[in-house]
Amino acid sequence: MKTKPVILSLFALLLAIPLQAGGSPEERIEALGITLPEVSPSIANYVGVVQTGNLLFLSGHLPRLGGGSVITGKLGQSLEVKDGYEAARLSGIALLATMKAHLGDLGRVKRVVKVFGMVNATPEFDAHSKVINGCSDLMVDVFGDKGRHARAASGFASLPVGACVEIEMIVEVE
Repeated sequence: MKTKPVILSLFALLLAIPLQAGGSPEERIEALGITLPEVSPSIANYVGVVQTGNLLFLSGHLPRLGGGSVITGKLGQSLEVKDGYEAARLSGIALLATMKAHLGDLGRVKRVVKVFGMVNATPEFDAHSKVINGCSDLMVDVFGDKGRHARAASGFASLPVGACVEIEMIVEVE
């Protein structure tokens, strides 16, 4: 039982590393070893981001691998929670890339307001929130307390191009 507090302390320390590694979101992204990808073009008649006033409305972003291919599959069938978590993190990275392309500087983010995560899952699957944590955790790693947000995580019978997750976001900017 004595190791539990030590493990929790190490876990807390590991979570704090990106925040200590640099002050700006770009420095935190670099400290996390993330390279933002090129912004993917929309696959239909919509745009990736719309700004109205001080709010950004980011369209649903899919989890893409380095070559641009989308991670497909169904949670609870061909994919496990850890796979979904990593896919949600990749969707979050794509959202960051879109924000960076639109804003020029992620330091302009005042607050991540809302995340809506969609999970392609079997009817029996019930760990949607654990999957979408991949994106939520990333936003906190990059923006600190400004990355804490309201959220919904829901299951769907299918998603565009068979993607395992799709995530949209609302962000307040300065």
